[in-house]
Amino acid sequence: MKARFLISMRTLYLAAYFLVMVFPLYWIVITSLKPRKEIFSLPIRYWPEKMTLENYANIFKVSKFHVYIGNSLLISVIAALIVICIATLSAYVLARFQFRGHKQIMMAFFSTQMLPGFISLAPLYLLMSDMNLINNRLSLLLAYTVMLIPFSTIMLRGFFQRIPCSLEEAAMIDGCSRLTALIRVIIPVMLPGIASTFIFAFVQNWNELFMAVMFIDDESLKTLPVAMNSFVMKFDVDWGSMSAGTVLSVIPTVVLFAFAQRFIVEGLTQGAEKG
Repeated sequence: MKARFLISMRTLYLAAYFLVMVFPLYWIVITSLKPRKEIFSLPIRYWPEKMTLENYANIFKVSKFHVYIGNSLLISVIAALIVICIATLSAYVLARFQFRGHKQIMMAFFSTQMLPGFISLAPLYLLMSDMNLINNRLSLLLAYTVMLIPFSTIMLRGFFQRIPCSLEEAAMIDGCSRLTALIRVIIPVMLPGIASTFIFAFVQNWNELFMAVMFIDDESLKTLPVAMNSFVMKFDVDWGSMSAGTVLSVIPTVVLFAFAQRFIVEGLTQGAEKG
């Protein structure tokens, strides 16, 4: 009897948790399909009387939404790839070698995660301005790369520590250099961890707003979060367009997670254990 009661309580808890998590997503999708008058109608309608794609058409009419999506994809993917390349090499060194300053480097990487990101906005803006990189995609690429390398290195270091050193040692005995052994032997084993880290970096870049607002003013170079922010006006909020933009902005990350789900699960499991 007690076991059944506990199962029932657990089921109710999970059902309530599921509703709390899913309802905001449901509401955003429904709002994006409502006519403007119905969005503000009282009593609140939880299902629109007449669905419309007017809000989706509107975001492409009033703004260069397709340009914003392209900019976000370009910057997010390239920055994430650069982060993976640098973080993989640095994580391998920190996982496999002990040298003077090893602990200090790790402490510095951990310390960067304790500081709020907005603290670096002013010095970064001055730096980019001195380098003539304001209104340049390169400013975001540099900022996102520098911002994500420490944590990505920490993530990948955990995966490297789980892989036994005997794998690359065997490859080196067979004539491979250390770099060749890393590329041909270790990295294929590391794919789940690399995929998890890439997705983490991509999502962080895709959702970043403050640096994109500060560094980019040119309409043709703005990213998707900046476009979403433009729907918040001084005396009004275009909830329909914002909801439609939110739905479209979520699609790339959902597709990415769907294709990489197996790698994510394997990567999180490997990263949680240390061999």
